[in-house]
Amino acid sequence: MNHYTTLDFILETFPDEEFLIADGLNEAVIGLDGSSMRLIYSILKCIDVLMSEGMSERDALEHFEYNVRGVHVGEKTPIWCDDYFNL
Repeated sequence: MNHYTTLDFILETFPDEEFLIADGLNEAVIGLDGSSMRLIYSILKCIDVLMSEGMSERDALEHFEYNVRGVHVGEKTPIWCDDYFNL
């Protein structure tokens, strides 16, 4: 299935800008911080993507916190929107 994502829109709108893209989480991009030009990812969507790859919710959360959110890779490190609440 090929569909247009928020990331696709951002990349087309700012073709000369370099973005740090988290591998495999393209569908979790929800926006862009215009002042720093950093991508904004939904944590809820990140967890959903990881679970769709076969991880349990707990494993997805642990993987996300340690291997994704916990990594700082410079000034273009994505912004992680805390929209994941286990209610």
